[in-house]
Amino acid sequence: MLKISQHVSIPDDEIDLSAIRAQGAGGQNVNKVSSAIHLRFDIYASSLPDVFKERLLGLRDRRISNEGVIVIKCQRFRTREKNREDALERLQELIKAVAVVQKKRRPTKPTGASKTRRLDSKTRHGKTKALRGRVSE
Repeated sequence: MLKISQHVSIPDDEIDLSAIRAQGAGGQNVNKVSSAIHLRFDIYASSLPDVFKERLLGLRDRRISNEGVIVIKCQRFRTREKNREDALERLQELIKAVAVVQKKRRPTKPTGASKTRRLDSKTRHGKTKALRGRVSE
């Protein structure tokens, strides 16, 4: 069970984990051992609440395919177990980020005093620049 919050959790059978060979340098062992983890999570087929599904599908994330499948490839560590934990943590963070409701932005207006301060500084700056002109005789 992958716990997202107090009320939301994902059963293990909904998360597809497969071991693959890691890329990059690693010596002779890299060609023999499948230490990287490929995590696949189908958003549509999951038991997540509909609100979570909508927000996940609305994300502009390259890890989410057009079919609604989250694909996470983890090869940060040398062992399969650590990569598995890391992949599950990354999935958990992605879903937790969607769970947080963004506060609506309320547009504000500048106060009257700040408007007058701005206009005063503009006139002061304009007078200073006007004094830099040529001296007439």
